[in-house]
Amino acid sequence: MNSDTERSIGLEKRHVKDTDDFVNSSEAFEDIISEKDKNEVKRSLQARHISMIALGGTIGTGLFISTKGPISTGPGLALISYMFITTLAYSVTQSLGEMATHIPVSGSFTQFAARFCSPALGVANGWNYWFSWAITFALEVSIVGQVIQYWTTAVPLAAWITIFWVLITCSNMFPVRFYGEIEFWIAGIKILAVMGWIIYALCMVCGAGAGGPVGFRYWRNPGAWGNGTINGEAPWEGVVSAMPTQRFLAWLSSLISALFTFSGVELVGISCGESANPRKTVPAAIKKVIWRIIIFYVLSVFFMGLLVPFNDPALESLEHITASSPFIIAIRNSGTPILPSIFNAVILMAVVSAANSNVYSGSRILYGLAQAGAAPKFFLIATKSGIPYVAVLSTAIFGALGYLVLSNSGSTVFNWLLNITAVSGLIAWVNISFSHIRFMKALKFHNMTREDLPFKAAWMPYQAYYSFILGFMLVFVQGFSCFYQFNATGFFTAYISVILFIVTWLGAHFYFNGFGKKAFTMRAWLVPLEEMDIMTGSRDLDNEVWEEEDPNVKKSIFNRILSVILS
Repeated sequence: MNSDTERSIGLEKRHVKDTDDFVNSSEAFEDIISEKDKNEVKRSLQARHISMIALGGTIGTGLFISTKGPISTGPGLALISYMFITTLAYSVTQSLGEMATHIPVSGSFTQFAARFCSPALGVANGWNYWFSWAITFALEVSIVGQVIQYWTTAVPLAAWITIFWVLITCSNMFPVRFYGEIEFWIAGIKILAVMGWIIYALCMVCGAGAGGPVGFRYWRNPGAWGNGTINGEAPWEGVVSAMPTQRFLAWLSSLISALFTFSGVELVGISCGESANPRKTVPAAIKKVIWRIIIFYVLSVFFMGLLVPFNDPALESLEHITASSPFIIAIRNSGTPILPSIFNAVILMAVVSAANSNVYSGSRILYGLAQAGAAPKFFLIATKSGIPYVAVLSTAIFGALGYLVLSNSGSTVFNWLLNITAVSGLIAWVNISFSHIRFMKALKFHNMTREDLPFKAAWMPYQAYYSFILGFMLVFVQGFSCFYQFNATGFFTAYISVILFIVTWLGAHFYFNGFGKKAFTMRAWLVPLEEMDIMTGSRDLDNEVWEEEDPNVKKSIFNRILSVILS
């Protein structure tokens, strides 16, 4: 036997051994996953946790910092922007509430898209929404250090990013009831702080400040409708000359910042898979969304417009991130000492809380995708206490993108991340509305009535069509400004989320259906009504017995105050 033959036999034996080892290790790995699958997420979130997650999780960078964008277009335009997005947010949460209370599963609406529309759309929607929260986490982590720089610059920004990145990741490794408690208390402080600021702003408007009564002074001069620019610039200069048109385009551009502020109102649908008695807690949270939005978002923007002129140089401040916050600017303009520093502490807590919610939400979306077979099964691996730690780490790793702000163009990076996040969230809203339209059609097909559902959404199906059509249009219109002075950076910042969604959707579609005739049939693009699964996850829940909170347990004063707010 020559040396070449011996080498060949040796390589063959080695190949067989490697193959056997691979098969054995794969089987062992599947056994591990199978065993870990037994550790599912726990229903440990109570009604007060769900209520706070529905509201508190959305109060963060969007409200405290990114509102400077809409305000700089003019207080009147900013108020209209937020009222307009309020109608979209309300429609979406109503649609989600009806589906999530009927089938309360972890990562709910990512699974609804797969079941009610198509597996490919479910995959694309789930991964898009997970991408949204992963990028938002990077945004929040990048902001934390900049907020602290309001007090001191002694510690490098990179150190703050690292510290909070690690702390937030570790906090998500504790059982979900701890997450619920942390979010409850921090969100409670945020809510009280915003309410306190609104009362303070009302007093300043009425004359309690150093400059006397403010009233609608800034609505008259420099004006309520702005000068038709975005962040002090007119990207369409020389192309669009009519002032009304410029102002309309400025208003249209401000919708992205408003959308980012509202991103997260659908969090109640993500947490319903871990809520105790979702049939009771989720509808209660959904019904209160509109009032909370009006109080905490619309009223805040209204008073910002009264106390901060749209041409205030501080809105473009590069000193530090919170120096450009309309909340801080309003306090400074009113001449109140010390309070800006106190409110900066509130902003810090808000950003950390929002970042904590980002990792929680992203990990549960990955978990839900794996449950639906749209993501690798190892994302189902969880601890005995129900923490899907593989999904948590996979989401948290995107926090490394926060280091991008260390470059000289840190503010540009902030705007990139904000735009990508807002558009991804908007795509998710469109999919929620479309899934609900399909869900209602399936109910009718199976001779079921919406009256029998645990929660009946208001003004349906009109609201679902409203949010679907307008949301769909905004997805493609929102990046219009990049076409006036076209550049690749502006285009991809505006449309990278859209591109990734379409590529993922088409890739999943042809993966599931191949490239034959089947892939181009209507059945492949949309699940037929007669095949839609609208009962799995619902029937079993009807037979469960839930633990109720003891009404005789004495609550603390703080809890009583929050109960009034949440009721």
